[in-house]
Amino acid sequence: MTAVADLIAWETATQVAARVARHQVPLTDYERRSLEADFMEMTSRAEDLVAAETGLRSLAGPARARVTDRTQWVEANVASFQRLLRPVLTKLSARTNGKGKGRLGPLPVQASRQVAGAEMGLVLGWMSTRVLGQYDQLIIEDESPEDQDIVYYVGPNIVSIERRYGFSPKEFRLWIALHEVTHRAQFTGVPWLREHFLSLVERTLGGIEPDPKQFLEALKRSAASIRAGHNPLDEGGLVTLVAGPEQFAAIQEIGGMMSLLEGHGDVTMDRAGAPLIPSAPRFSRTLRERRRQRGLGKMLAVLVGLDAKMRQYEQGERFIAEVERAGGRDLLSRVWEGPEWLPSWPEIRTPGLWIERAGLGGRPAVVPG
Repeated sequence: MTAVADLIAWETATQVAARVARHQVPLTDYERRSLEADFMEMTSRAEDLVAAETGLRSLAGPARARVTDRTQWVEANVASFQRLLRPVLTKLSARTNGKGKGRLGPLPVQASRQVAGAEMGLVLGWMSTRVLGQYDQLIIEDESPEDQDIVYYVGPNIVSIERRYGFSPKEFRLWIALHEVTHRAQFTGVPWLREHFLSLVERTLGGIEPDPKQFLEALKRSAASIRAGHNPLDEGGLVTLVAGPEQFAAIQEIGGMMSLLEGHGDVTMDRAGAPLIPSAPRFSRTLRERRRQRGLGKMLAVLVGLDAKMRQYEQGERFIAEVERAGGRDLLSRVWEGPEWLPSWPEIRTPGLWIERAGLGGRPAVVPG
Protein backbone atom coordinates (compact mmCIF):
# COMPACT_ATOMS: atom_id res chain seq x y z
CA MET A 1 0.00 0.00 0.00
CA THR A 2 1.33 3.44 -0.91
CA ALA A 3 1.72 6.26 1.54
CA VAL A 4 -0.93 8.25 -0.31
CA ALA A 5 -3.45 5.44 0.01
CA ASP A 6 -2.72 5.28 3.77
CA LEU A 7 -4.59 8.53 4.38
CA ILE A 8 -7.96 7.14 3.24
CA ALA A 9 -8.87 3.49 3.73
CA TRP A 10 -10.34 2.98 0.28
CA GLU A 11 -11.30 -0.60 1.02
CA THR A 12 -13.38 0.70 3.93
CA ALA A 13 -14.90 3.36 1.67
CA THR A 14 -15.98 0.66 -0.77
CA GLN A 15 -17.45 -1.53 1.96
CA VAL A 16 -19.38 1.29 3.64
CA ALA A 17 -20.67 2.60 0.31
CA ALA A 18 -21.83 -0.88 -0.66
CA ARG A 19 -23.81 -1.17 2.59
CA VAL A 20 -25.45 2.22 2.01
CA ALA A 21 -26.23 1.32 -1.60
CA ARG A 22 -27.56 -2.20 -1.04
CA HIS A 23 -31.22 -1.22 -0.60
CA GLN A 24 -31.97 -1.10 -4.31
CA VAL A 25 -34.58 -2.47 -6.65
CA PRO A 26 -33.64 -6.12 -7.32
CA LEU A 27 -33.37 -6.85 -11.03
CA THR A 28 -34.24 -10.16 -12.61
CA ASP A 29 -31.88 -11.67 -15.16
CA TYR A 30 -34.38 -10.71 -17.84
CA GLU A 31 -34.49 -7.07 -16.69
CA ARG A 32 -30.71 -6.90 -16.60
CA ARG A 33 -30.41 -8.28 -20.13
CA SER A 34 -33.11 -5.89 -21.29
CA LEU A 35 -31.28 -2.90 -19.82
CA GLU A 36 -28.00 -3.93 -21.41
CA ALA A 37 -29.59 -4.46 -24.83
CA ASP A 38 -31.59 -1.23 -24.64
CA PHE A 39 -28.66 0.96 -23.61
CA MET A 40 -26.36 -0.53 -26.22
CA GLU A 41 -28.96 0.40 -28.83
CA MET A 42 -30.00 3.71 -27.23
CA THR A 43 -26.45 4.95 -26.75
CA SER A 44 -25.62 4.37 -30.42
CA ARG A 45 -28.88 5.97 -31.50
CA ALA A 46 -28.33 8.93 -29.19
CA GLU A 47 -24.93 9.64 -30.75
CA ASP A 48 -26.53 10.13 -34.17
CA LEU A 49 -29.32 12.29 -32.73
CA VAL A 50 -26.89 14.47 -30.78
CA ALA A 51 -24.64 14.90 -33.81
CA ALA A 52 -27.60 15.93 -35.96
CA GLU A 53 -28.80 18.42 -33.33
CA THR A 54 -25.50 19.97 -32.24
CA GLY A 55 -22.98 19.21 -34.97
CA LEU A 56 -20.76 17.60 -32.32
CA ARG A 57 -19.58 14.04 -32.85
CA SER A 58 -16.97 12.23 -30.82
CA LEU A 59 -13.49 12.02 -32.31
CA ALA A 60 -12.78 9.01 -30.08
CA GLY A 61 -14.98 6.50 -31.85
CA PRO A 62 -18.36 5.05 -30.83
CA ALA A 63 -19.46 5.33 -27.22
CA ARG A 64 -19.40 2.25 -25.00
CA ALA A 65 -22.34 1.68 -22.67
CA ARG A 66 -22.08 -0.16 -19.37
CA VAL A 67 -25.06 -1.02 -17.14
CA THR A 68 -24.10 -1.33 -13.47
CA ASP A 69 -25.77 -1.83 -10.14
CA ARG A 70 -25.05 0.62 -7.33
CA THR A 71 -22.12 -1.35 -5.91
CA GLN A 72 -20.43 -1.58 -9.30
CA TRP A 73 -20.93 2.17 -9.79
CA VAL A 74 -19.33 2.75 -6.39
CA GLU A 75 -16.32 0.60 -7.28
CA ALA A 76 -15.80 2.53 -10.54
CA ASN A 77 -16.03 5.86 -8.75
CA VAL A 78 -13.71 4.84 -5.91
CA ALA A 79 -11.06 4.33 -8.59
CA SER A 80 -11.86 7.74 -10.06
CA PHE A 81 -11.77 9.41 -6.65
CA GLN A 82 -8.35 7.92 -5.98
CA ARG A 83 -7.00 9.42 -9.19
CA LEU A 84 -8.76 12.74 -8.70
CA LEU A 85 -7.64 13.21 -5.10
CA ARG A 86 -4.06 12.11 -5.70
CA PRO A 87 -2.52 15.64 -5.67
CA VAL A 88 -4.19 16.52 -2.37
CA LEU A 89 -3.48 13.17 -0.74
CA THR A 90 0.17 13.31 -1.76
CA LYS A 91 0.57 16.55 0.16
CA LEU A 92 -1.39 15.20 3.11
CA SER A 93 0.87 12.16 3.11
CA ALA A 94 3.97 14.35 3.19
CA ARG A 95 2.65 16.00 6.33
CA THR A 96 2.54 12.63 8.06
CA ASN A 97 6.13 11.79 7.05
CA GLY A 98 4.86 9.75 4.07
CA LYS A 99 4.65 6.63 6.23
CA GLY A 100 1.13 6.74 7.57
CA LYS A 101 2.50 7.49 11.05
CA GLY A 102 1.85 10.28 13.50
CA ARG A 103 -1.48 11.90 14.21
CA LEU A 104 -4.18 13.74 12.28
CA GLY A 105 -6.01 15.74 14.89
CA PRO A 106 -7.00 13.69 17.94
CA LEU A 107 -6.53 10.30 16.26
CA PRO A 108 -3.50 8.35 15.07
CA VAL A 109 -3.18 8.19 11.30
CA GLN A 110 -4.22 4.54 11.11
CA ALA A 111 -7.45 5.30 12.96
CA SER A 112 -8.00 8.50 10.98
CA ARG A 113 -7.68 6.71 7.65
CA GLN A 114 -10.45 4.31 8.69
CA VAL A 115 -12.67 7.21 9.72
CA ALA A 116 -11.92 9.01 6.44
CA GLY A 117 -12.71 5.85 4.48
CA ALA A 118 -16.02 5.42 6.26
CA GLU A 119 -17.00 9.03 5.68
CA MET A 120 -16.00 8.85 2.00
CA GLY A 121 -17.96 5.62 1.68
CA LEU A 122 -21.08 7.25 3.10
CA VAL A 123 -20.84 10.08 0.57
CA LEU A 124 -20.31 7.68 -2.35
CA GLY A 125 -23.05 5.36 -1.15
CA TRP A 126 -25.48 8.26 -0.99
CA MET A 127 -24.50 9.38 -4.46
CA SER A 128 -25.06 5.86 -5.82
CA THR A 129 -28.72 6.05 -4.82
CA ARG A 130 -29.25 9.21 -6.88
CA VAL A 131 -27.33 8.85 -10.12
CA LEU A 132 -29.03 7.49 -13.25
CA GLY A 133 -26.30 7.97 -15.84
CA GLN A 134 -22.73 9.19 -15.90
CA TYR A 135 -20.09 9.84 -18.49
CA ASP A 136 -16.79 9.11 -16.75
CA GLN A 137 -14.10 11.24 -18.35
CA LEU A 138 -12.49 13.33 -15.65
CA ILE A 139 -9.19 11.52 -15.28
CA ILE A 140 -8.16 9.08 -18.01
CA GLU A 141 -4.86 7.29 -17.50
CA ASP A 142 -3.01 4.38 -19.05
CA GLU A 143 -4.08 1.77 -16.54
CA SER A 144 -7.21 -0.28 -17.32
CA PRO A 145 -8.07 1.42 -20.62
CA GLU A 146 -11.06 -0.86 -20.94
CA ASP A 147 -12.58 0.94 -17.96
CA GLN A 148 -12.02 4.44 -19.35
CA ASP A 149 -14.29 6.60 -21.52
CA ILE A 150 -17.41 4.72 -20.44
CA VAL A 151 -21.04 5.85 -20.41
CA TYR A 152 -22.51 4.32 -17.24
CA TYR A 153 -26.15 3.61 -16.52
CA VAL A 154 -27.19 2.57 -13.00
CA GLY A 155 -29.82 -0.04 -13.78
CA PRO A 156 -31.64 -0.37 -10.42
CA ASN A 157 -32.09 3.41 -10.12
CA ILE A 158 -33.44 3.70 -13.66
CA VAL A 159 -35.88 0.80 -13.19
CA SER A 160 -36.99 2.25 -9.85
CA ILE A 161 -37.85 5.59 -11.46
CA GLU A 162 -39.66 3.87 -14.34
CA ARG A 163 -41.76 1.84 -11.93
CA ARG A 164 -42.48 4.67 -9.54
CA TYR A 165 -43.68 7.12 -12.17
CA GLY A 166 -44.96 4.71 -14.82
CA PHE A 167 -42.43 5.90 -17.39
CA SER A 168 -42.13 4.18 -20.74
CA PRO A 169 -38.78 2.35 -20.53
CA LYS A 170 -37.92 2.81 -24.21
CA GLU A 171 -38.56 6.55 -24.12
CA PHE A 172 -36.96 7.14 -20.74
CA ARG A 173 -33.81 5.18 -21.54
CA LEU A 174 -33.26 7.02 -24.80
CA TRP A 175 -33.82 10.33 -22.99
CA ILE A 176 -31.18 9.47 -20.36
CA ALA A 177 -28.76 8.28 -23.05
CA LEU A 178 -29.12 11.58 -24.93
CA HIS A 179 -27.90 13.56 -21.93
CA GLU A 180 -24.87 11.41 -21.21
CA VAL A 181 -23.90 11.07 -24.88
CA THR A 182 -24.12 14.86 -25.22
CA HIS A 183 -21.46 15.18 -22.53
CA ARG A 184 -19.25 12.68 -24.31
CA ALA A 185 -19.71 14.60 -27.56
CA GLN A 186 -18.72 17.81 -25.79
CA PHE A 187 -15.51 16.41 -24.34
CA THR A 188 -14.44 14.18 -27.22
CA GLY A 189 -15.90 16.21 -30.08
CA VAL A 190 -14.48 19.63 -29.13
CA PRO A 191 -10.71 19.03 -29.40
CA TRP A 192 -9.56 21.47 -26.73
CA LEU A 193 -12.33 21.06 -24.16
CA ARG A 194 -11.21 18.03 -22.16
CA GLU A 195 -7.61 19.21 -21.84
CA HIS A 196 -8.79 22.64 -20.69
CA PHE A 197 -11.17 21.12 -18.15
CA LEU A 198 -8.51 18.86 -16.71
CA SER A 199 -6.07 21.77 -16.49
CA LEU A 200 -8.60 23.59 -14.31
CA VAL A 201 -9.02 20.48 -12.15
CA GLU A 202 -5.24 20.21 -11.78
CA ARG A 203 -5.00 23.90 -10.95
CA THR A 204 -7.70 23.49 -8.31
CA LEU A 205 -6.33 20.39 -6.63
CA GLY A 206 -2.61 20.65 -7.33
CA GLY A 207 -2.21 24.06 -5.73
CA ILE A 208 -3.97 23.27 -2.49
CA GLU A 209 -1.89 23.16 0.68
CA PRO A 210 -4.32 21.25 2.86
CA ASP A 211 -4.44 20.98 6.60
CA PRO A 212 -5.05 17.26 7.27
CA LYS A 213 -7.46 18.07 10.07
CA GLN A 214 -9.48 20.33 7.75
CA PHE A 215 -9.67 17.60 5.13
CA LEU A 216 -10.95 15.02 7.62
CA GLU A 217 -13.37 17.55 9.04
CA ALA A 218 -14.73 18.20 5.53
CA LEU A 219 -15.45 14.48 5.11
CA LYS A 220 -17.04 14.36 8.55
CA ARG A 221 -19.32 17.32 7.85
CA SER A 222 -20.44 15.89 4.49
CA ALA A 223 -21.33 12.56 6.10
CA ALA A 224 -23.09 14.25 9.03
CA SER A 225 -25.13 16.31 6.58
CA ILE A 226 -26.29 13.15 4.82
CA ARG A 227 -27.27 11.56 8.14
CA ALA A 228 -29.36 14.66 8.91
CA GLY A 229 -31.14 14.38 5.58
CA HIS A 230 -29.43 17.31 3.86
CA ASN A 231 -27.47 17.58 0.63
CA PRO A 232 -23.77 17.88 1.59
CA LEU A 233 -23.08 19.97 -1.50
CA ASP A 234 -25.10 22.81 0.02
CA GLU A 235 -22.24 23.36 2.45
CA GLY A 236 -19.76 24.06 -0.32
CA GLY A 237 -18.18 20.65 -0.83
CA LEU A 238 -14.82 19.40 0.32
CA VAL A 239 -12.26 21.34 -1.66
CA THR A 240 -13.68 24.75 -0.83
CA LEU A 241 -12.84 24.11 2.81
CA VAL A 242 -9.12 23.84 2.03
CA ALA A 243 -8.86 26.04 -1.08
CA GLY A 244 -6.98 29.33 -1.27
CA PRO A 245 -7.89 32.35 -3.43
CA GLU A 246 -6.24 30.98 -6.60
CA GLN A 247 -7.96 27.62 -6.25
CA PHE A 248 -11.28 29.27 -5.55
CA ALA A 249 -10.90 31.30 -8.77
CA ALA A 250 -10.36 28.04 -10.68
CA ILE A 251 -13.44 26.60 -8.99
CA GLN A 252 -15.42 29.57 -10.27
CA GLU A 253 -14.16 28.90 -13.81
CA ILE A 254 -15.14 25.25 -13.50
CA GLY A 255 -18.55 26.32 -12.23
CA GLY A 256 -19.22 28.48 -15.28
CA MET A 257 -18.01 25.76 -17.62
CA MET A 258 -19.99 22.95 -15.99
CA SER A 259 -23.12 25.07 -15.85
CA LEU A 260 -22.85 25.64 -19.60
CA LEU A 261 -22.23 21.94 -20.30
CA GLU A 262 -25.04 20.71 -18.07
CA GLY A 263 -27.48 23.24 -19.48
CA HIS A 264 -26.43 22.28 -23.00
CA GLY A 265 -26.92 18.61 -22.10
CA ASP A 266 -30.46 19.23 -20.91
CA VAL A 267 -31.38 21.43 -23.88
CA THR A 268 -29.95 18.89 -26.32
CA MET A 269 -31.67 15.88 -24.75
CA ASP A 270 -35.03 17.63 -25.08
CA ARG A 271 -34.50 18.94 -28.60
CA ALA A 272 -32.83 15.88 -30.09
CA GLY A 273 -35.42 13.53 -28.68
CA ALA A 274 -38.51 15.68 -29.25
CA PRO A 275 -39.94 13.73 -32.22
CA LEU A 276 -39.19 10.37 -30.63
CA ILE A 277 -39.86 11.01 -26.93
CA PRO A 278 -43.30 12.59 -26.46
CA SER A 279 -43.02 12.04 -22.70
CA ALA A 280 -39.84 14.15 -22.43
CA PRO A 281 -41.58 17.17 -20.79
CA ARG A 282 -42.95 14.90 -18.07
CA PHE A 283 -39.54 13.26 -17.56
CA SER A 284 -37.97 16.69 -17.24
CA ARG A 285 -40.50 17.98 -14.71
CA THR A 286 -40.24 14.87 -12.59
CA LEU A 287 -36.44 14.70 -12.47
CA ARG A 288 -36.04 18.40 -11.79
CA GLU A 289 -37.83 17.77 -8.52
CA ARG A 290 -35.52 14.95 -7.46
CA ARG A 291 -32.28 15.96 -9.09
CA ARG A 292 -29.36 16.58 -6.82
CA GLN A 293 -26.49 14.65 -8.39
CA ARG A 294 -26.79 13.47 -11.97
CA GLY A 295 -24.76 13.71 -15.16
CA LEU A 296 -21.33 15.11 -15.78
CA GLY A 297 -18.73 15.54 -13.05
CA LYS A 298 -20.42 14.04 -10.01
CA MET A 299 -17.07 13.38 -8.40
CA LEU A 300 -15.96 16.94 -9.00
CA ALA A 301 -19.29 18.33 -7.83
CA VAL A 302 -18.87 16.63 -4.45
CA LEU A 303 -15.36 18.04 -4.18
CA VAL A 304 -16.20 21.63 -5.12
CA GLY A 305 -19.86 21.79 -4.07
CA LEU A 306 -21.19 23.31 -7.28
CA ASP A 307 -23.91 20.96 -8.48
CA ALA A 308 -26.68 21.92 -6.08
CA LYS A 309 -25.18 25.13 -4.68
CA MET A 310 -24.92 26.91 -8.03
CA ARG A 311 -27.93 25.37 -9.76
CA GLN A 312 -25.88 24.44 -12.78
CA TYR A 313 -28.59 22.87 -14.87
CA GLU A 314 -31.18 25.59 -14.50
CA GLN A 315 -28.82 28.54 -14.88
CA GLY A 316 -27.03 26.87 -17.77
CA GLU A 317 -30.32 26.43 -19.59
CA ARG A 318 -31.25 30.04 -18.90
CA PHE A 319 -27.89 31.22 -20.25
CA ILE A 320 -28.42 29.25 -23.47
CA ALA A 321 -31.96 30.62 -23.87
CA GLU A 322 -30.77 34.23 -23.45
CA VAL A 323 -27.89 33.80 -25.88
CA GLU A 324 -30.08 32.19 -28.51
CA ARG A 325 -32.69 34.93 -28.15
CA ALA A 326 -29.97 37.50 -28.74
CA GLY A 327 -28.11 35.87 -31.61
CA GLY A 328 -29.51 32.42 -32.34
CA ARG A 329 -27.53 29.21 -32.42
CA ASP A 330 -24.75 30.84 -34.41
CA LEU A 331 -23.91 33.05 -31.44
CA LEU A 332 -24.10 30.14 -29.00
CA SER A 333 -21.73 28.09 -31.18
CA ARG A 334 -18.97 30.54 -30.29
CA VAL A 335 -18.56 28.80 -26.93
CA TRP A 336 -16.93 25.86 -28.77
CA GLU A 337 -14.33 28.04 -30.55
CA GLY A 338 -11.82 28.10 -27.70
CA PRO A 339 -11.39 28.38 -23.92
CA GLU A 340 -11.53 32.17 -24.11
CA TRP A 341 -15.15 31.95 -25.25
CA LEU A 342 -16.37 29.85 -22.34
CA PRO A 343 -18.66 31.87 -20.08
CA SER A 344 -17.37 32.72 -16.63
CA TRP A 345 -19.54 32.08 -13.62
CA PRO A 346 -20.67 35.76 -13.47
CA GLU A 347 -21.53 35.55 -17.18
CA ILE A 348 -23.63 32.44 -16.58
CA ARG A 349 -25.61 34.34 -13.97
CA THR A 350 -25.81 37.47 -16.15
CA PRO A 351 -25.84 36.28 -19.77
CA GLY A 352 -25.78 39.82 -21.12
CA LEU A 353 -22.15 40.10 -20.04
CA TRP A 354 -21.13 37.21 -22.29
CA ILE A 355 -23.39 38.36 -25.13
CA GLU A 356 -21.77 41.77 -25.06
CA ARG A 357 -18.29 40.23 -24.94
CA ALA A 358 -19.03 37.86 -27.80
CA GLY A 359 -20.65 40.66 -29.78
CA LEU A 360 -23.35 40.66 -32.42
CA GLY A 361 -22.03 41.61 -35.83
CA GLY A 362 -19.40 43.77 -34.22
CA ARG A 363 -22.00 45.70 -32.23
CA PRO A 364 -22.50 45.58 -28.46
CA ALA A 365 -25.42 43.37 -27.62
CA VAL A 366 -28.33 44.02 -25.32
CA VAL A 367 -30.06 41.19 -23.53
CA PRO A 368 -33.71 41.09 -24.64
CA GLY A 369 -36.29 41.81 -21.97
